[in-house]
Amino acid sequence: MKIGNREFKNGVHTYVMGILNVTPDSFSDGGNYNSVEKAREHARQMILEGADIIDVGGESTRPGYTMIREEEEIARVVPVIEMLANEFDTVISIDTYKSKVAKAALKAGAHLVNDIWGLKYDADMARVISEADASVCIMHNRKEMDYSDFPKDWLNDIGESLQIARNAGIPDEKIMIDPGVGFAKTYEMNLYCIRELKKLHKFGLPILLGTSRKSVIGLTLDLPKNEREEGTIATTVLAVKAGCDFVRVHNVAGNVRAIKMVEAIRDVKEVWT
Repeated sequence: MKIGNREFKNGVHTYVMGILNVTPDSFSDGGNYNSVEKAREHARQMILEGADIIDVGGESTRPGYTMIREEEEIARVVPVIEMLANEFDTVISIDTYKSKVAKAALKAGAHLVNDIWGLKYDADMARVISEADASVCIMHNRKEMDYSDFPKDWLNDIGESLQIARNAGIPDEKIMIDPGVGFAKTYEMNLYCIRELKKLHKFGLPILLGTSRKSVIGLTLDLPKNEREEGTIATTVLAVKAGCDFVRVHNVAGNVRAIKMVEAIRDVKEVWT
């Protein structure tokens, strides 16, 4: 997959997308990095720890979140993206489902649009991404959990989003897909999506798993959001084993180490034969 000027080798290594929320109210780290200086230091730390992509978000999408105006979201993310583009040699993602925000972010230096609505919320989103020759992460989501057959509907919904992207002229080499853990799914559905990640290989595209500190981990372990690192790393291990190409996480260092360990075990050469 090509994102910006960087080529990511599919099926070889699981890359890490580090989360940089420049919001006052994100569920895990709201208010921690909502200034350019704080964002700079956190981005620098994540890059040193091994982050391959920095994902900038200007609006919380936690359960029950309040939508903010596009102008406010743009005002939050553009200065941070401009700083990242000017000061760091890294791939930059913008976490938004609004085409005006995406357009401003791409102009500021972002390379990838991470859309939690899979191009279905804003009819202009796919066109904006295509015209900017940018990459996209298409996540599964629905307004209502009105599934008739969840496993089939899940895959069909992703296929519909992919068709939107292709119709807009976005090439497959610039698309990744996200199973959408934590969005329009029951607890059991979320566990199913993590267990059945391999089913997404039918699309022939890179897969990103985003479970970091989410409620499915909190419910399973009965732990608050700041004590869910082991649960997150467990899902990262499963992502590597399932052949996912990317994971989106808060704790970069711990997940990079887990990936390195799992890949070493997976790839060991039988030198004694």
